[in-house]
Amino acid sequence: MEVTSPEQESAGPLTRGCQWLKALPKEFCAKVMGIAKMAKKLGQDDPRRIIHSLKVGLALTLVSLFYYFKPLYDGFEDSALWAVLTVVVVFEFSVGATLGKGLNRMLATFVAGALGIGAHCLATLSGRTAEPILIAIFVFLIAAIVTFMRFFPRLKARYDYGLLIFILTFSLVSVSGYRDDQVLKMAHQRLSTIIVGSCISVIVCICICPVWIGEDLHNFVAANMEKLGNFLEAFGDEYFKVSEEPQSNVNKSFLQGYRSVLTSKSGEETMANLARWEPGHGPFGFRHPWKMYLKLGNLTRECAYKVEALNSYLNSKIQTPAEIRGKIQGPCEKASRESSKALKELASAFRKMVRTRSAILHIASSKTAAEELKNLLKQSVWGEADVLEIIPAASVASLLLEIIECIEKIAEAVYELAKVASFRNRDATVLPERPDLLHQGAVQQVSDIDMLHHVITIAE
Repeated sequence: MEVTSPEQESAGPLTRGCQWLKALPKEFCAKVMGIAKMAKKLGQDDPRRIIHSLKVGLALTLVSLFYYFKPLYDGFEDSALWAVLTVVVVFEFSVGATLGKGLNRMLATFVAGALGIGAHCLATLSGRTAEPILIAIFVFLIAAIVTFMRFFPRLKARYDYGLLIFILTFSLVSVSGYRDDQVLKMAHQRLSTIIVGSCISVIVCICICPVWIGEDLHNFVAANMEKLGNFLEAFGDEYFKVSEEPQSNVNKSFLQGYRSVLTSKSGEETMANLARWEPGHGPFGFRHPWKMYLKLGNLTRECAYKVEALNSYLNSKIQTPAEIRGKIQGPCEKASRESSKALKELASAFRKMVRTRSAILHIASSKTAAEELKNLLKQSVWGEADVLEIIPAASVASLLLEIIECIEKIAEAVYELAKVASFRNRDATVLPERPDLLHQGAVQQVSDIDMLHHVITIAE
C-alpha cells in the first residue's frame, strides 16, 4: 500500500504526473531485473528447459521450409501452414508426450479424414437438397458419440487429444466438402502436412537431448521413498529432543520433505501414461511395467500418511514423563533408524535398477525394536503415570509398527517390479524366489567365483 506525503496530496495533477514519469524508469528496470532473475532461476533449476526451447525453435524452422521453398510449397500449397501449426501443438517437453500427441494427431486425422470423405460421398448421392441435411446429421452423431467416449477413463488418459482432433478433422472435411468439390485433395494435403509436422517434432525431440518421462517417473518414485527415509532417520532424535526442549527454534524443514509425497498421485499417473508411449531406451526396455510404478507409488503414499500422523506427535502438548521416555527411547530410536535405512536401501537399489534384498536385514531389526517397544509399554512403563501421559508414547509405538508393515509392502513391490523389469543382479547377490523369505528374515547369497550357495539365517 502506497503512503503519500502531505506535499504529494496537496500537489496538483500535473505535479503528480511528472513524479510518476520520473519514477517510471526505475520501476521498469526493477521489473525487468525481477523477470531476468526468475528466468535465470528457471534455467538453473532444470537446464533441460533451455534446451527444449531451442529444440522447438529448430523444429519450427525446419517445418517452415515447406512454405518458403517453392518446390516444397507446390506440393502442399497453403496447407503447409498446418505443418507449422502441428509442430506448435505437438512438440512437448518429453519424448512420451510428443510421441503420444503426434501419433494421436496422425491417426485421428487419417481415420476422421476417411470418414469425412465417406460422409461427403454418401451425402452427394442423396441429391443437392438432402446433402446438407445428411452432413449435419453425420456431424451431430460423430461429435456426440466421440465426445461421450472422452469420458471413459482409459480413453481420456491416453487418447483424449486424438479424439478431440478426430471431431475437428471430421467436421472440417465433411462440412468443407459441401462447398469444395476437391475434398479428397484437401484431406490428402491436410493429412500429409500433419504427418510431416508430427514426424519432424518426434525426430527433433528424440535425436537432440531427449527427455524421457519414464526416467523422470523412475527417479521421482525413488526420491519419494528417500524423503520418507529422511524423516524417519531424524524422527527418533527429534521426538525426544522436542520432549525435553519444547521451545526449540531449530529449523525443522528437513522433517517436512515427505509432505510432497502426499500429493504425488496425479503427477505419477500422468507420467506413467506418457511413459507408455516411449520406445525402449537405456535400461527401460520395450513394454516396461510402468503400471507397477503406480502400485509402488500408492504404497509409498500410504506410508506417507502414517508418517504424517507420526509427525503430529513432535509438537504434542501432552508429553510422556521423563522416566517412561528414558525407557522407550532406545527401542524407539532404533525402530525409526532401521526403518529409515530400509527405505533408503530400497530407494538406492531401485534408482540404480539393482536386484537385491539387503533391506530385509533393516526391516527385521526395525520389527525387533518395535516389538521391544510394544512390550515395554505393555509391561513395565505404566507405574503410577497418568493414562493421558502414556497415550502419546503408545500411539508412537503403534504408528511405528504400522509404518514397518508399510515398508514391508513397499519392499515386496520393489522386488516384484525388479523381477518383472529384469533389473540387473548386484555382485554376489541372488534374489530368493519365495516372497515369504522377506518375513522370515532370510538372505540368500551366491558367489560369482565358485557359484557356491551360502545361506544366512537371521533369528528374529
